[in-house]
Formats: sequence, C-alpha cells, structure tokens
Amino acid sequence: MSAESTEHALSEEIDDQDESVNQDASTAKGSAASRLEEEGDVAADYLEELLDIADIDGDIDIEVRNGRTYISIVAEEETEGLEGLVGEDGEVLEALQELTRLAVLSATENRSRLVLDINGYRQERTGHLQKIAEDAAASVKESGKSVALEPMSAYERKIVHDAVADLGLVSESEGEGAGRHIVVSAD
Repeated sequence: MSAESTEHALSEEIDDQDESVNQDASTAKGSAASRLEEEGDVAADYLEELLDIADIDGDIDIEVRNGRTYISIVAEEETEGLEGLVGEDGEVLEALQELTRLAVLSATENRSRLVLDINGYRQERTGHLQKIAEDAAASVKESGKSVALEPMSAYERKIVHDAVADLGLVSESEGEGAGRHIVVSAD
C-alpha cells in the first residue's frame, strides 16, 4: 500500500469517526429532549388529575427550555382554587412541585428538575427577587458590608445568585435546611 493510499484510508477512517461522534451527540440531544417531553407529559397528566379531583379549573402548558421542563397552570379568570395551590409565599406551590417531581420519578425512574408555575407566580416572584438582589447590591456598594438576605428556596437562591453576579458582586448560600439564605458581599 502506498503512502498516499494509506493517508486516504486514514482520512476516511477519521471522517467515519467524526460522523459517528456527531450522530451520537445528535442522538443524545434527541434522547434528552424526548426524556424532557415525556417528563412534561407525565407531570401534566398528574397535575390534570389533581385539578380534576380538587374541582379546580386551569389549563396546563408544557415548555422545554434550557434543559428543563417548565409546567404552567393558568386560568383565564382568577380562581381561588389556583391561588390556594400557590399558598402563602409559594409554600404550597413548592410542595406541589416536589409531589409532581416524585410522580415523574415514579413513572420514568428519572429524577426530574421540572419547574412548576401557577398563574404566573414564579415570574412575578422573579421580578421581586431581582429587586431584592439590586437593593442588597446597592447596600453593599454603599456600606462595604456584607448583607444577609431572608431564607429562600434553592430555585429562588439561584435567581438571586445570578442577579448578584450580573451586578458584579459575590453571593454565597449559608445555613441549613429552611434557614438557608444568601449573603451578598463585595468580594
């Protein structure tokens, strides 16, 4: 075999490997997307059954973005039933989200990171959390002292951490369990 034909054979082998890797990556992405869609379907079925049992009207929307499944329950008219599913400071919403994740785990044997929202509560709360982060950042910049925030859920802490980082400051979670909170500092 000549050097030229050996080089050609190696080139074809490398091209075949590259194609195989690209197909594997494409299959993995497709697999993850289909897993998230299945997760959304299972969660929607679970929540729909819950709404039927509780005799609460609401439409369920499923969206997959950023490697996560987002489920929203919305109603055209404000209903007390949906507000009751949010609860004070979103406590009932957090519990319902965990129950929904358990239902998905039970059906798919995959741990879920789905996010549940009811009547736009999380979107509204996100705006409020960003304001808290801005106020804490302003206080740190003005005084130079660290600021400890009220305890929050992991999801809410993530929103605040991202907002603080965007403002050029540092934040860390401290504490345990229900007392876990964020401390914002200049460095």
